[in-house]
Amino acid sequence: VQLQASGGGSVQAGGSLRLSCAASGLSFSSYAMAWFRQAPGKEREFVAGVSRSGAITSYSDSVKGRFTISRDNSKNTVFLQMNSLKPEDTAVYYCAAARVTMTTSNRILYDYWGQGTLVTVSS
Repeated sequence: VQLQASGGGSVQAGGSLRLSCAASGLSFSSYAMAWFRQAPGKEREFVAGVSRSGAITSYSDSVKGRFTISRDNSKNTVFLQMNSLKPEDTAVYYCAAARVTMTTSNRILYDYWGQGTLVTVSS
């Protein structure tokens, strides 16, 4: 199983980025997907999740209204559109897959993790 995250980079506050995570080696539509992030010196935290079908999404309070998670099961890919970025969004972003139906913010339930992509937001 491989989750390949991409799309990170450096952007000024107020800008936008779109992250992608391409999955291989698993039955993609059987897994809920999520993005987590980890800033230096902090624990990894849930950012956004999407159900297996893509119909249900959930977000952390810190990104709600600014980030949008989506998935394309025909391309085995999950996306994170990040708008109105803030310096506190700076972190390594990881995609993850959980063999559950609904979204979940519980890290323990995620079976597979990508390698991470760095997002840096400057003020």
